[in-house]
Amino acid sequence: MIEGDFMDMGDILNQWDNYQSKHIKKQKESGKNQVSHKKANAPTAEEKARAAEKDFEAQMRRDNEKQINPMEMWLRRYGTIDKDKIAEEDEIKNRETDRNYLISMTPEARIDLHGLHQDEAYERLNNFIADCKVRGLKKVLIVHGKGIHTHGTDPVLGELVRKFIERDKRCGTSGHPKTKYEGGTGATWVILK
Repeated sequence: MIEGDFMDMGDILNQWDNYQSKHIKKQKESGKNQVSHKKANAPTAEEKARAAEKDFEAQMRRDNEKQINPMEMWLRRYGTIDKDKIAEEDEIKNRETDRNYLISMTPEARIDLHGLHQDEAYERLNNFIADCKVRGLKKVLIVHGKGIHTHGTDPVLGELVRKFIERDKRCGTSGHPKTKYEGGTGATWVILK
């Protein structure tokens, strides 16, 4: 075609017919009479593959163009360490093992053995100490009384508690509360190991 010449609709249809007739001849010669089952204007498998490749490449380019803050990358890789929290936990552990702190802390549990016979008191005391160990308690109070109502002998339960504490491996340092309100000599606190 020469520049400035225009094709009319008849010329276009003639070219289309020529193209189709050549195409049909080629198919007949090759022995294939293919019928397309695809929808009109639907992309072929090759076109879909090319489009997917382009999308993948475009996504790769977009990902590569993203700039990551070096600090953000470091934090993602190594995480953070809360030094204040670690120091606080260490302080609590040290405080719990510090003898002076344990002696001055208030008892976390108490048992009252008043009015019990020696066998009953021993059994309850043993169960109480076992339970406190399981619960992770550090300091307990054992109320045994001063023996005011005991006739003719020394206070029975006070002596029983003292011997129990000396023999039991779960019991550590012990003593009497300083004030009468806390029990005085009628009670004994024990730090559990």
